[in-house]
Amino acid sequence: LLVSKDLGKHLLEVEDLLQKQGLLEADISAQTERVQALNAAALKFSELEGYQPCDPQIICNRVNHVQTCLEELGELAGKRRKELEDSRQLWAFFQEMEEAEAWIREKEQILATKTCGRDLSSVLTLTNKHKTMLGELGNRRALLHQTMKKGEQILAKKRFSPGGIQEKMREVRLRWKKLEEVTGLHQQRLQEALNFFQFSAETDDLVAWLQDTYRIVSSDDFGHDDYSTQALLRKHRAVVEEVEKHRAAVLALRKQLALLAPEHRQGVDVQIRVVEVEQLYGEVAEVAVLRQQWLQDALAVYRMFSEVHACEVWVDEKEQWLERMEVPEELDEVEVVQHRFESLDQEMNSVMGRILDVNQVVQQLVDGGHPSSEEVRSCQDHLNSRWNRVVELVESKKSQLSSVLKIQNYLLEC
Repeated sequence: LLVSKDLGKHLLEVEDLLQKQGLLEADISAQTERVQALNAAALKFSELEGYQPCDPQIICNRVNHVQTCLEELGELAGKRRKELEDSRQLWAFFQEMEEAEAWIREKEQILATKTCGRDLSSVLTLTNKHKTMLGELGNRRALLHQTMKKGEQILAKKRFSPGGIQEKMREVRLRWKKLEEVTGLHQQRLQEALNFFQFSAETDDLVAWLQDTYRIVSSDDFGHDDYSTQALLRKHRAVVEEVEKHRAAVLALRKQLALLAPEHRQGVDVQIRVVEVEQLYGEVAEVAVLRQQWLQDALAVYRMFSEVHACEVWVDEKEQWLERMEVPEELDEVEVVQHRFESLDQEMNSVMGRILDVNQVVQQLVDGGHPSSEEVRSCQDHLNSRWNRVVELVESKKSQLSSVLKIQNYLLEC
């Protein structure tokens, strides 16, 4: 049993042989105690004085022979166990390598059937699963490294033919290298898909924002008075600032597109999408400029109306005063009225400046093609007509005062 060359043909068989070896070693251990007891008893016969049933030398030789046989049996048992343990190490190595190959085949099949997703959500899910697989790959790499070290240790002992071990290690290394290449390629494809769908999502968000902004900047609400128009203009300026902030994002689209994988960036749809975003941004920016100008024109109109109203109130007041005023004939009273006209001249100079400003604003609005040009021009004509009327009344009253003064001075000289 101990000189048998059967070291097993697989791990389970070696384990069975090791169990049998353990039973045999237990039996040898039990026999060892028995032999030692018998040898001790036999040696007593070699030490007897007087009658000796057997030659002491024969007894000693026999005891030594049995002891030597027992020691040789122990050595054979130790050698047999060492060979069996080496065999178990070998077949455990092959089993671990087979398990590694099976794991590699399984992952190769999984990677061969994996897609890269159809949208951002599915790509993120697949990316998380791939990260989990990378963790498994790292753990398996560590186990495989340990198994390879076992193979190197077996080869170093030179107890078995190195051909099968080296071939198996070479084969598994090649398959593992291929698996890592496929895993890296799939990770790259996932990253490319993730970049594309993120680009698409950001582009969609940008389009949605531009469409909403276009509806805002194309509004036909320009307010109904000075206050409401100023409020709209403040809001619009904030919108214009946001439009300007998004300019960089729109300009960066082509750079981002160039960084995508060829299969994604060369698609007709994505290129058309970028062009549409650029055109939409251009329209939004253009309409925003127009709306700001329209709001400013509306504000100018309302301020002009307000200024016209203030001027007309002054004109009404002075026109009524001039029409009611009668030129006095007494010198003292004439001087009082003359002083009033001097004050009136100062007021008229101030109002005249305001009316000139109104005329300038009206001209700018008309030249700019403001939709309320006719109404504005009519308002201007009415104000200028009223102003001219006041000027005529003032000149008339001044002329009358001048005549009265001449008469009074003549009378005084006489």
